[in-house]
Amino acid sequence: MIRALFRPAVVFSALLGAAPAPAQSPPPHLVFARSASGQFTISSPGEDSPLFRRPDLATNADLVRLEPALLAVSAERFKTTLWNQLGLKPNAPWRGKIFLSLRPARSTDDGVTIASAPLLQTWNYRVELPDVLTRIRYTRALTAVLLLEIANRDSAAGGRSAEIPAWIVDGLAQQTLAVGGTKIILSAPPKKTSLPPQSRIDESERGPDLLAGTRRALQNSAALTFGQLSWPDDAQVDGADGGTYRASAQLLASELLGLKNGAEKMRAMLAQLPGCLNWQTAFFSAFRADFQRPLDVEKWWALRVAAFAAHDPGPRWTAAASRERLAGLLSVPVEFRGSSNALPTHAEIPLQAALRNFSPAQQDTVLPTKLRDLELAQFRLAPPLAELAGSYRNVLADYLGQWKQASVVSGGGRQAPPMRRRASLEDTLKKLDALDLRRRKTETQLNSGGRPPGLNRASP
Repeated sequence: MIRALFRPAVVFSALLGAAPAPAQSPPPHLVFARSASGQFTISSPGEDSPLFRRPDLATNADLVRLEPALLAVSAERFKTTLWNQLGLKPNAPWRGKIFLSLRPARSTDDGVTIASAPLLQTWNYRVELPDVLTRIRYTRALTAVLLLEIANRDSAAGGRSAEIPAWIVDGLAQQTLAVGGTKIILSAPPKKTSLPPQSRIDESERGPDLLAGTRRALQNSAALTFGQLSWPDDAQVDGADGGTYRASAQLLASELLGLKNGAEKMRAMLAQLPGCLNWQTAFFSAFRADFQRPLDVEKWWALRVAAFAAHDPGPRWTAAASRERLAGLLSVPVEFRGSSNALPTHAEIPLQAALRNFSPAQQDTVLPTKLRDLELAQFRLAPPLAELAGSYRNVLADYLGQWKQASVVSGGGRQAPPMRRRASLEDTLKKLDALDLRRRKTETQLNSGGRPPGLNRASP
């Protein structure tokens, strides 16, 4: 939820106490600016962070330096671009005011705080930001507070404020940044001058493919499942996973908005959040024409990810990299304790061991992800190993009882036959053992520079 995104989070009981009253003069040490629509009011203590003048940070394009006048313009531009993604016109009415309070940054990793509070018949919002922060943190903050304002418009001011799921915030933040490009982030110059302030516009990669950055991020990492996106950890939100989470969130938001009436459904979900104890209820209510249960979403999402990867999978991996990738896909990470007081030890076990020892519920969690990852890997693996990956996938799909045809064509250009029944555990283990033997022979052939007999040269 939003509070988890901007550590540490504080709820202000008197949100507007720091806001200037129209009939009063602001304290002389504060600087104020108001956006063109009047929705944003920006305040600053009038002194900048020492980070503004650090030479080593002056050329860092990932950092945004905030000043009230520029922020008033930037926030409006960002709002217009985000609203357009949600099917809202630029002149559509808004209800809640947003107070952006700047403070001198102590480091480039300072957090952002968002708080909402009722006032009369509506909700207003306060966002405390450091005046120097990363572009990702800035866009996430604006996205979060703007989505809150949309979600709470019809919510009673004395009731419960909406809680926006993290994947929607990050997904729409990335999508808005891709669409808005160079126009929606205005950064102050690193040095003060006597001339009128000029903005340094941070360049954002643009082009006909708004998902170009997502495509690159997911070329070497599998997109997260819907379940994984639903509950990201702090490392993923902070980008410590190489951007896989944010790329997956952008792709999911883009695909949902691409559904029939997708923007309208997204707005309906936001509007229902204040009255729901969890966001899943609002999601399935708004998208009920597309999904009836979580399994429907996972199946749809797996197909969309596969189609996305097939469009531009990137260069093939080398034989050595393919061997390593396939070996990783055919193992399952586990942790165990030698005693009740011992620290957990992490290990990798073969698929066969997981099938023998995991409960049905654990298998239903692990194996569908393995199916999807094997399918995606087929686009990048060296041809002999790509065909083997397809064979492993078919065995697992047969074990899970999947009826539909495999969506990836095998290395020989043949479509895998439809599967009619669920294979037994014993039969599945025998087939996996046989494939392991074939894989070892194939790897031996690749190591010797030859080509395994019987494997077609065609790409998967």
